[in-house]
Amino acid sequence: MTQNAGSQDDIYTLLLIDDHPMLRNGVKQLISLEPRLKVIGEASNGEQGIALAEQLDPDLILLDLNMPGMNGLDTLDQLRLRTLSGRVVVFTVSNHEDDVISALKRGADGYLLKDMEPEELLPALMQAAGGQMVLSETLTPVLAASLRSSKPAPGRDIRQLTPREGDILRLIAQGLANKVIARKLDITESTVKVHVKHLLKKMGFKSRVEAAVWALQEKVF
Repeated sequence: MTQNAGSQDDIYTLLLIDDHPMLRNGVKQLISLEPRLKVIGEASNGEQGIALAEQLDPDLILLDLNMPGMNGLDTLDQLRLRTLSGRVVVFTVSNHEDDVISALKRGADGYLLKDMEPEELLPALMQAAGGQMVLSETLTPVLAASLRSSKPAPGRDIRQLTPREGDILRLIAQGLANKVIARKLDITESTVKVHVKHLLKKMGFKSRVEAAVWALQEKVF
């Protein structure tokens, strides 16, 4: 996908959830090199991360899988129950197929490996913040196999959405971020976030990516 992540003026907010302080500091230093990305919070465990996510509603959450106490997958489940408007990308050392598929099925908007080159991370984060699914290149065959075997959930009816929610779902399916959607519809970004939360809840989607895949598979637009 080559969708533009947004205009040069967009600043995307990030929340880091990882139990390793050195890793968090390293990622923050790297992110500081990209003026369109800003870390607005960091958490050392799942419980703290969930609380900060609800408080800050960032554009992007970078989530570790292997944490003591509440692990990354359980944290992801809890984040998805909150129907946050931003994206959640797993950032981990695990390239196990079960972890990748489980994270994506449970609503992750991407899966990046910590051994990726630093110069590859910033573009991936910009793409994720802009609404695209991101995946470390070595994991692409795993995702392809998962998508081939997945079936859309029954019972979803786009007619339960308001016209405005339908407009926003169409733009999400095009890979656009909240900031871009707001400009296109001439409404505020906070209004877009509210509509995104409502449409995800109404349709039973765990993430924007799931909503976009459904809209494209069902050819609703």
